[in-house]
Order: sequence, then structure tokens, then C-alpha cells
Amino acid sequence: MIAYRFLSEDDTSAFCHKVTEALSKGWSLHGDPTYSFDAARGVMRCGQAVVKEVDADYSPDMKLGQL
Repeated sequence: MIAYRFLSEDDTSAFCHKVTEALSKGWSLHGDPTYSFDAARGVMRCGQAVVKEVDADYSPDMKLGQL
């Protein structure tokens, strides 16, 4: 199965750390990063999709961040 996650965070080093952590756990980048303005909070937000092939059957109860 291929697991999919979308990581998002304010445009700070925290976003880079979140993506780097996922990569260090075997996730791969999927597509281009996104960048948008959160008008309600007045901050820029970043997003990046990641995928990982796992030896498991899909379940909506899966904790994707723990794969």
C-alpha cells in the first residue's frame, strides 16, 4: 500500500523540520510544495505531500505519522 500525508505548517523552520523528519523516516516528496497566505491569522503557510510504501492493509484508523 502507498500511504499519503499532507504536511502543513506556518512558514518557519518548523515546516522544514517536519518535512525533514518525514524524509528521515522513509517518506518521499510527492509533487511540488505549496505556499499560501492565511488571512485569518495573517501568516504564510507551507504544505508538502509525502508518500511511503508500507506493508500493511489500509484502515481509516491508521496513524500515518507513525508509519
